[in-house]
Amino acid sequence: MKFKVLIAAIILGLALPVAAQLRTIEEAYEVRLSDLRLPQSDGGTVAYKPCDECPYETKRVSSDTQWVLDGKSMTLKKFRRGLLSVTDRRNTPVTVLHHLESDRVTRVSVHPVSQAKD
Repeated sequence: MKFKVLIAAIILGLALPVAAQLRTIEEAYEVRLSDLRLPQSDGGTVAYKPCDECPYETKRVSSDTQWVLDGKSMTLKKFRRGLLSVTDRRNTPVTVLHHLESDRVTRVSVHPVSQAKD
C-alpha cells in the first residue's frame, strides 16, 4: 500500500512543473458579424467588439490570416464576397483568433445560422 502512495506522490510531483508552464498563446473572441469590420487588404486591420458595451478593438492581419466561411478556407476577397449573402448579421457568430505574442489576428471564422424556410 505504501508503494502505491509513493508512486502516486512521485507522479503528482512530476506533473506540477508541467502545469506551471502552461501559458495562453491565442485568445478567441466570439462576436457578432454586425460588430466586425474587415480589412480592405491582406496587410490591413480588422476591428471587432468583444462585448456589446466594449469599444472596438483593432488588430492587424497578415497574408497568413485564415478566412473561413462555413468551414471553407478562402482568400479575403472571396470571404468578403461570401458574407454579402448573410442576411441576419446581428445573430451570425464570428470567431476571431488573436495571437498574443505577435498581436495579430490569425483566423476569422464565420458559421452562418441556417435560414428557416417557410
